[in-house]
Amino acid sequence: MTATWRERAAAGWARLGGRTARRATLVGAVAFVLAVAVAGALMVTLSGPSATRVTAYFPEAVSVYPGSDVRILGVKVGTVDSVRPAGGLVRVIMSVNGTVPVPARADAVVVVPSIVADRYIQLSPAYSGGPRLASGAQIPAGRTATPVELDQLYAAITKFAHDLGPNGVNKHGALSDVINTGAKNLAGNGKAFGTMIYQFSQLQRTLAGSRGNFFATIDNLEMFTRMLKNNNGQVRLAQQQLAQVSSFLAADRQDLSRALNQLATALGQVQGFVQSHRHALKSNLRKLQAVTRILANERSSLAQSLDNYPLAADNLLNAYDPGNGTLDARGDLNEISLGRCSYITNPTQQGCPTGAGGSGAGGTGAGGSGQAAGALPLPVAGAPAPSPGSSAGAGASGGGGR
Repeated sequence: MTATWRERAAAGWARLGGRTARRATLVGAVAFVLAVAVAGALMVTLSGPSATRVTAYFPEAVSVYPGSDVRILGVKVGTVDSVRPAGGLVRVIMSVNGTVPVPARADAVVVVPSIVADRYIQLSPAYSGGPRLASGAQIPAGRTATPVELDQLYAAITKFAHDLGPNGVNKHGALSDVINTGAKNLAGNGKAFGTMIYQFSQLQRTLAGSRGNFFATIDNLEMFTRMLKNNNGQVRLAQQQLAQVSSFLAADRQDLSRALNQLATALGQVQGFVQSHRHALKSNLRKLQAVTRILANERSSLAQSLDNYPLAADNLLNAYDPGNGTLDARGDLNEISLGRCSYITNPTQQGCPTGAGGSGAGGTGAGGSGQAAGALPLPVAGAPAPSPGSSAGAGASGGGGR
């Protein structure tokens, strides 16, 4: 009974295993066919006539393998076909989807997205117009770049530490002295240092808020520079004249120095004189102030005198008779009348006719309407004296003698 059950169980398991194996074999065959179809389509897409094959030369290509991605702006557009050394460079052949345009001057950069992720090649910049990268084109090493490797970074840090160590800059303690001096200078100045940083940030904020005026200042400086450029001849002439003046001063620097020394001595003497005679100077200045006030109050009289004195001096010269050695003069009593045109009340004869000399409004002479008689005219300034016996002289003098 037991053996029969075991035989039946074994037979059942055999039938189930065979059925499962046939099913697994069928699924694997279908998956293989699909994979081959997808791979064939991908190869046709990337390596067919529509694919753009590009060859790039890198100084090194660490962790770049056939099958690595080729991207533009982070989007996969192709794959790496081969990576082979070529002299001192690495030649990388890529296939890019022919429907994706690439600029003719594109750069190729190896990008490391993270420490553990696979690297890919980035083509940049993205196409925005102009010539396209043709199939079979090459990107030289001057337009390629690779990231800094960790061992290179560690080597640079090690070299920097070695250069600053006891076998480098600090061989004689120079770096230690700098650090110690800096620590002493900063000791107790933490608050001031923090205030400086805060004020510097405020300055940056102020400059950022006044960037319009800042750029306007730059524009004005640019205009000033352009003006200097347009007036280059005049600027050169001014520089030459300034150079001549500088040469002149340099040649006479000893005389100039002596003059300055004498001026300093004179100023010292003046200072001593002022200090010694301060009260007298103050009194004289106060008196001078009074005199100046009087002159200011009488400026109209002074102006009138300055206008009349030259005429009086000219009349005096004309009255002198060099032949006889006498002064010829006459008296005109009408001049003392106080009429509107009197020379006493109206010396400038403003509003009076020529030769009125004291005539009234209603007429001239004694027959005027209640006004004084007209005054005889004065001789013209600068005119020669009338000769004795002439009609003009007789009429003017009224028969008077010299």
